[in-house]
Amino acid sequence: MRISSSLSSRQKKLGIKIIAIIFWLLVWEAVYRYVGREILVVSPVRAASRLLELAGTARFWGAVLGTCMRVLEGFGLAILLGSVLAVLTSRSAFLKHLFQPFLGVVRATPVASIIILALVWLATSRIPVFVVFLMVMPIVWTNVFAGLEVIDVGLIEMGKVFKFGRWKRVRYIYMPSLMPYIVSALTNGLGAAWKSAIAAEVIARPAGAMGSHVHEARIHLLTADLFAWTIAVIIMSVLLEKLMVRLLALLSNRLAGKKGGRSLGH
Repeated sequence: MRISSSLSSRQKKLGIKIIAIIFWLLVWEAVYRYVGREILVVSPVRAASRLLELAGTARFWGAVLGTCMRVLEGFGLAILLGSVLAVLTSRSAFLKHLFQPFLGVVRATPVASIIILALVWLATSRIPVFVVFLMVMPIVWTNVFAGLEVIDVGLIEMGKVFKFGRWKRVRYIYMPSLMPYIVSALTNGLGAAWKSAIAAEVIARPAGAMGSHVHEARIHLLTADLFAWTIAVIIMSVLLEKLMVRLLALLSNRLAGKKGGRSLGH
């Protein structure tokens, strides 16, 4: 009975999503017909057709791979340093007050300003990595710090009493408390990483990058290409987020001693 109810609920959600997609495609088509100028807006069919054409080229997949590698590199660095800073600042009030101004400055600085400054400092191929790192690191830092602050001290003391090793303390005490904050940090951070990476690529125009092709399409008034590359960017962003959520669900289940399931939803 529960399985049947779960399937029915999923089918209902899928149906609603399909209806929503069809609705917005119809709105897009209506806008295209109202404007009547392909240099400004192309039809959904034309955009999809051009996307399929681009997807049949090595240049397209080289750009997708290049952008993904830059995003993942900056994202990984942000996770590493953000987590380390969260641990250090949770243990030391001095370090917390020392680094807080930096955190505030990064959050307040527009992405465009960071990209333009990075153009002066770095090679174009490194700018997206740097921008992703700088955008995501405060998100990881803030969320992991918040998670460390709410860990039950009693559980830590219990771990000491039962002589838990470092790995057992991390697995059974810290990780269950931190997982909701880690999930929030990584899912929100990945969205910010992708958007900031594309923005950096559009401005810096490194070789083999999706953002560079977006810029090229805009410069040459290739509206169909512009829409096609934008759709590709959105699809890749959604796919990476889904993959991230799935990996986090597997990690969460592994830590909880489960073999399957989807504890994080999605």
